Amino acid sequence: MTSSIRAWIFSNWMYAGLMVGLFLLALVPLLAGVWSLALLLVYLHGPGYMLHQVEEHAADRFRRFVNLHIGHGREALTTEAVVWINVPCVWGINLVALYLARFVEISLGLIAVYAMLVNAVTHIVAAAVLRRYNPGLVSAVVLFLPLSLLTLWVLAQTPGVGALDHVIGAAVRC
Repeated sequence: MTSSIRAWIFSNWMYAGLMVGLFLLALVPLLAGVWSLALLLVYLHGPGYMLHQVEEHAADRFRRFVNLHIGHGREALTTEAVVWINVPCVWGINLVALYLARFVEISLGLIAVYAMLVNAVTHIVAAAVLRRYNPGLVSAVVLFLPLSLLTLWVLAQTPGVGALDHVIGAAVRC
């Protein structure tokens, strides 16, 4: 990969994610007629994350916030780390969870659910501890909490989904 392409990706991945996320949301009416509610909700975690990441990472907000408030001015979080954490790990874990939920066992969709729920709680706790907004907080409260809690509730009502499934879903991380 050339350095100019790499630089573009590192600066713009979240905007590309916004476009992909909106496209994936446009598919929901088609999928709603075919998939179960549980699987559709698991699917929504992917585009949900992509929308959240625009608030969180546009203009390098989150990385700068972490470096200022956690790194105390030092580079605790690099641009490269942000991209690797969010694109292959976050987008990837949601895609893998969707495939596992569809082709192996619906309970494996809990991987995406707990990833989103933990992220939301982390944003909320950070805001409470620091007594200030942090990049991604609004979408964590408005989008992540309702979607992850609704999906958690729907999956918990699904026959065959038990406590061990929740432990596995909560334990799997990138």
